Amino acid sequence: MLILLFLAACFVAYSNGANDNFKGVASLYGSRAASYRTALIWATTTTFAGSIASIFLAQALLRKFSGKGLVPDLLVASPHFLLAIAIGAALTVILATVTGFPISTTHALTGAMIGCGLVAVGPLVNFAALQKTFILPLLLSPVLAIATGALLYVGFRALRLRLRIGKEWCACIGTEERVLAMPQPQSAVARQTLSPEYVVMFGDTSACEERYAGQFVGVRAQQIVDAAHFLSAGTVCFARALNDTPKMVALLLVVNALEIRWGFFAVALAMAIGGLIHSRKIADTMSKRITAMNHGQGLAANLSTGVLVIFASLFGLPVSTTHVAVGALFGIGLTTGRANAKVMSGIALSWLITLPCAALLGAAVYWLIRAA
Repeated sequence: MLILLFLAACFVAYSNGANDNFKGVASLYGSRAASYRTALIWATTTTFAGSIASIFLAQALLRKFSGKGLVPDLLVASPHFLLAIAIGAALTVILATVTGFPISTTHALTGAMIGCGLVAVGPLVNFAALQKTFILPLLLSPVLAIATGALLYVGFRALRLRLRIGKEWCACIGTEERVLAMPQPQSAVARQTLSPEYVVMFGDTSACEERYAGQFVGVRAQQIVDAAHFLSAGTVCFARALNDTPKMVALLLVVNALEIRWGFFAVALAMAIGGLIHSRKIADTMSKRITAMNHGQGLAANLSTGVLVIFASLFGLPVSTTHVAVGALFGIGLTTGRANAKVMSGIALSWLITLPCAALLGAAVYWLIRAA
């Protein structure tokens, strides 16, 4: 049972990495500041660093994360109960990942715990605790993120115009070889290659590369934006891993034979592998489908996410990093008029059904384990 629990915790971490690792760098890929491969490597590196740092910096969070009072403490210490929670949450997150919906792993764990608790103790489940773990983050996070993303982008744009930093576009100039068909006797056709001609080709906005022109304190404006963008993306990934890793390692606290630091390392490794293998659909949804963006808009989205999550942590506001990241992108899209409301409504629906879906899966798994 303890071996199964260890594997299930790693499955949760794998699912979490697949769904969450790319969220911090989605604006890099969406604004074409980095290729998918470069963004993925940066996300994996900084996420793994955050997970390892949590060994030393997040011991308090590890001790506190025990279900947040949803079910009796004795039940949380049961390996069968924790195994069902891990499998139910992991199945929910991986299902959302393969369908391209970014959801909250914390909400999946909460839902699985409720489902297992209903099967195990029935009315003793404390539904009042859902206000802070599910309802408030669901209502508060997107609203704050949309407003913060929009305001930060408007402020950055005003600052850019005040500093007289313009934009420049690239165009492709090269030679084009033309072939002319020449009719011949007996219905034959010969081809004659004409001399190469110089042509200038302009693509649509999605094919062109927009960059910032000019300098600021002696440094090219585009270099400053790119450096700040990469740094903010790495910071978001690091902070998310620092916060999420202990929640999954908490599933392993009952495995007394396992040194807890090895549990942290196993979870960190599983998160990294999940992100490397299964990030493509989440990357496409967050980078391209919510809104189109340029370099500055991508930077504003990332800074909005980082600032809001940090201040929420300082003031104890219950926000979800996933909801904040998506909301910031959507807020900027609303400001620029390029937001995809249909995609956003689908994502919001997935947030609403995360908890009941995880509850059903967790309840089913716990019932099967108890019946076996």
